[in-house]
Amino acid sequence: MTDEFVGLAAPAKRALAAAGVGSLAELSRRGEGEIAALHGMGPNALRILREKLAARGLGFAR
Repeated sequence: MTDEFVGLAAPAKRALAAAGVGSLAELSRRGEGEIAALHGMGPNALRILREKLAARGLGFAR
């Protein structure tokens, strides 16, 4: 897991790690619904992830 996920709560970080997502680039290859369904991923974490992706010119896969 990279420091790209700084500011994200520990349960959300663990959920991403368990799903094999270690970077924003990897996250952008996943759909938002898939990530939202992970145990430990809440609405605030999704908002933060959307903001982090947008800051890099990325977004969730469609």
